[in-house]
Amino acid sequence: MKSTFVGLGAFLLVIIGCASSAYATEGYFQQGYGARHKAISGAGVADSRDATAASLNPAGLVHAGEELDISLSVFSPRRSVTGSGQIGFTPLGEIESGSEFFAIPNLAWSTKAYANPLFDVIAVTMYGNGGMNTDYKDFPRGDQECFVPPGQPGAGSAIGSRSGVFCFGAAGVNFNQAFLSVAFAKELAPGLSIGVAPILAYQQIELVGLNAFAALSNDPSRVSGTGTDRKFGGGLRAGIEYSPMANIRVGVAGNTRIWMQPFDKYRGLFAEQGSFDIPPSVQAGIAVDVSPALTFMVDFKHIWYSTIKSIANDSTNASTCFPPSQEGPGGPTCLGGDNGPGFGWHDISITKFGAEWQASDLLTLRAGYSWNESPIQSGDAMFNIIAPGIVQHHITGGLKYQFTENIALELAGLYVPRASLSGSELPGLGNPNHDIELEMSQFELTTGIVYKFGP
Repeated sequence: MKSTFVGLGAFLLVIIGCASSAYATEGYFQQGYGARHKAISGAGVADSRDATAASLNPAGLVHAGEELDISLSVFSPRRSVTGSGQIGFTPLGEIESGSEFFAIPNLAWSTKAYANPLFDVIAVTMYGNGGMNTDYKDFPRGDQECFVPPGQPGAGSAIGSRSGVFCFGAAGVNFNQAFLSVAFAKELAPGLSIGVAPILAYQQIELVGLNAFAALSNDPSRVSGTGTDRKFGGGLRAGIEYSPMANIRVGVAGNTRIWMQPFDKYRGLFAEQGSFDIPPSVQAGIAVDVSPALTFMVDFKHIWYSTIKSIANDSTNASTCFPPSQEGPGGPTCLGGDNGPGFGWHDISITKFGAEWQASDLLTLRAGYSWNESPIQSGDAMFNIIAPGIVQHHITGGLKYQFTENIALELAGLYVPRASLSGSELPGLGNPNHDIELEMSQFELTTGIVYKFGP
């Protein structure tokens, strides 16, 4: 048992090292965890069949046995920003973000060996998540660019080095997350189960090239380039699954807000002095077995981005950072203030469809589709150059092949077609006559192994 937890701890370190914020599929979250849920586009809150249930609906763990699920996703987002119209603070023409490939690991382990009157199954899950990675390289800007806009202190003078997206060279964000959860599930009656999963969360972030925004900050020294900040936090996931008929199941599960330590090194950038909690969410769904071999699933999910000020506050809040009688930043609407500018993300709803067909004793085929509202409005396009979470359509598929009684291989693929969002630079921060278009598309391939212990 000791060696098992040593191995799990080592895997957590791998997740912390690999988990990447390149994800921006449902605004901020992955569309699914583990090869099975990725293949059905994150549906299945009412149809759990393996240990990865702990990261979606822990109540479904009652259907999992003694098993270990390990998967690795290679995720490839393609992000760019295109400027047009008049010269502005951000550049003209198309600029692409680098860092196009990321490794996202996932692990889930479940056992009934410790069953007792309080729970039937215990599981440990570890996974990566996160949603705001960009990497814009340094490049020279024109002589007429990178000037302080009219109405700001120092208007008419050059900002920074006149290079890069934000005039201070290479720019972007590297934001990683990892989660460790121990889940417990109990069958209360035939067809009725509940589950809970306390969550330990880890976040780290580093931002560069945002020095120009220091003029709008309550703490200009903690806006950009202050190194990597690492923080911990916690929350809870819980769920219920009920089968009113032999071939129908319904399920509901959700996360509380995950309370995180604030990013002190970037307290001059994020609202509420660096606060960056993880928003709550809920998912409900139904699964129908139309035959013993074929199951259809429909899920609905909602994410409350509006509860996290550093994510949800409108970027236009910065326009009131300079009171008429003041020549410098100060007050609650400046960066880092209690109501400081954020990314302007709104709450979103997601609809998910999944299908699973056991084609033979050895082969299971899977497919899925999901659609979500875009959390970003056109008025916040400028701030979201470093966080373009604008994609909406997700097309997925995959399979499971049973090599032996104990070992199965799983594959999943994701295609997210190109999405775009257009807006203009914010008055006072740039040129309202300079237009910005954000673009993103995504691809992903996941491979996994399921190992069942015992006969």
